[in-house]
Amino acid sequence: MAGRVAGKVALVTGAGGGLGRAFVAGLAAEGASVVASDRDAAVANVPGAAAALALDVTDEAAWRETVAAVMVRFGHLDVLVNNAGIAIAHSIEDTTLEEWRLVMGVNLDGVFLGCKHAIPAMKATGGSIVNLSSVSGIVGGANLAAYNASKGGVRLLTKSVALHCARAGYGIRCNSIHPSFVATPMVEGLIASSPNPEKARQRLVRQVPIGRIAEPDDVTPLVVYLASDESRFVTGAEMVVDGGLTAA
Repeated sequence: MAGRVAGKVALVTGAGGGLGRAFVAGLAAEGASVVASDRDAAVANVPGAAAALALDVTDEAAWRETVAAVMVRFGHLDVLVNNAGIAIAHSIEDTTLEEWRLVMGVNLDGVFLGCKHAIPAMKATGGSIVNLSSVSGIVGGANLAAYNASKGGVRLLTKSVALHCARAGYGIRCNSIHPSFVATPMVEGLIASSPNPEKARQRLVRQVPIGRIAEPDDVTPLVVYLASDESRFVTGAEMVVDGGLTAA
């Protein structure tokens, strides 16, 4: 039986991280040809990838080259998953301008550039853009000034892209996903950097009504759904995967 995204070509950024690896594997398992990208092509060469490319998401020229390479090799691009992201746990007083620009560059500029350069490649056939935001793009955190701002920006940029593509008749959908804390190297790094890592971990767990930190595979099925034609009437939506955190 054909997979849910059989015949589609998907580009996933930040493929070397915990969520990115899971997304590549999940899309590939459902029949997609997945181009995995990360700053280092070797890091992007993860299980399930049909191709691995180096991509600095803050570099516009690199985006042009990557999309062109996908089109040359596969002939079409159907799905873009803007997953690359970083976090710095600092308050507004503690965040330096350099840190602010770094987080914005990866988390928001990277999504902007991905959408901007994927849309022309998708116009002829239609497609789906999936932007990874966060619950931190919906609710604030006292020590996540830059991260909150960047992920909130992704949330509304997604809606703008969705409306633009719909009104232009491109057949391109754009949606955002908002996970809570996921057991990835980024989250584990934030926990490890705290003065009391175990206390920090339990503090995160207590915020989630379901009572645990998410696993990457808790988010992957939603990426597959949004990439598939099952979600053909879904655009401009913000999909929350947070164990009930924002419901409390």
